[in-house]
Amino acid sequence: MSPRPLFVLVSGIFALILTMGVARFAYTPMLAYMQPQTGMGDALAGWLAGWNYLGYLSGVLLVTRLKDLMLKDRLYRISLLLAVLTTAMMPLAGMPLSMFLANAPLIWGLSRFLAGLSTAGGLMLGSGLILNWLIRHGHRSELGIHFSGLGLGIVLGGLLVELAAPYTDWCGQWWLLTGVGLLLLIPAWRWLPRPNQGMQLQAGASAVEGEPGPLWLWLLQAAYLCAGFGYAINATFTVLITEQQPALSGQGGLMWLLVGLAAAPAPILWDRIARRWGYLRTLQVAYLLQIIGILLPVLSGSLIAAVASSLLFGLTFIGIVSLVLTMVGVRYPAHPAQIMARLTVGYGIAQIIAPVVAGELAEVTGSFDGSLIWVSAMMGLGLLCLVAMAMIAVRDRGRGAR
Repeated sequence: MSPRPLFVLVSGIFALILTMGVARFAYTPMLAYMQPQTGMGDALAGWLAGWNYLGYLSGVLLVTRLKDLMLKDRLYRISLLLAVLTTAMMPLAGMPLSMFLANAPLIWGLSRFLAGLSTAGGLMLGSGLILNWLIRHGHRSELGIHFSGLGLGIVLGGLLVELAAPYTDWCGQWWLLTGVGLLLLIPAWRWLPRPNQGMQLQAGASAVEGEPGPLWLWLLQAAYLCAGFGYAINATFTVLITEQQPALSGQGGLMWLLVGLAAAPAPILWDRIARRWGYLRTLQVAYLLQIIGILLPVLSGSLIAAVASSLLFGLTFIGIVSLVLTMVGVRYPAHPAQIMARLTVGYGIAQIIAPVVAGELAEVTGSFDGSLIWVSAMMGLGLLCLVAMAMIAVRDRGRGAR
């Protein structure tokens, strides 16, 4: 008996909560507790985030070379297990053994790298397997509900961290996240069927004419590279940026929860906007809103500015990713995986560089203002690339009309 589509989609939601919300994004609110309790500096925090993104990029490059669905399914399930294991590795450095204490940065770095691998499996393999199942069983190929798991993961991870803080230290918080991860693993594993049932798809069956030219694609790659910088800074340092504002001490965890609350419905919302405005115009709006959100903490240290910045980031970062993924599928239906691999390399490289540079800069200057201004400039460059892409599209339509 074939499972209901809702159960399959919900399995993906649980997988994203586990691999993104627990294994990856819980690190962001945990920084506010790990730094004072362990002596971790901003530079080390940035380097650990860079190792996480390097793991993600490595996973993406591996995933894009896979062809066999059954192999993808096996690696996806390994990613789920890895997400739990890497979460459990974080508190190991807090064990009362000098061997672990002396090598805490190495343990944390290995944990973040492997967590990045699990994130790539949960996001890319999971999304692909669920989409493949929906198509093979005659259901609508929409993943808006699935991607809501990312925002829900941010909310759950942030809540667990904040609720446990009064009762335990940073090690206990990580052990709590590990236990919840084990619970999330069960539906994520059981509710996604093996990909050996249903109608088989023919490669390239949906190919269409009129793929964009190379200049259009290079501009998209540049715009997506810039988005990687905007994403990495906020995803890593939102809590610390808030905590450094004198009037907002103790509010960093709340800001991170707001990011998750805004991100949960964002993919569905942006899909609906794109149906009316088109992908490029919608992406331009998303980039502009993210630029505003990045600059708000620089312009004002007020609670209103912090809340608006968090909501704008949560609303836009997953929207940009989902819109680009969907647009690539529409414009390159014969070979979307290859195009996404090309785009993701740039996005991943930006995610490695950005937190390292921002952490080092904050260590020297004592503030993240310089990093935020730099990243907003990068996002502005990405917005210009999107405008140029729209101009090329108008030009090409004009030539077609003649």
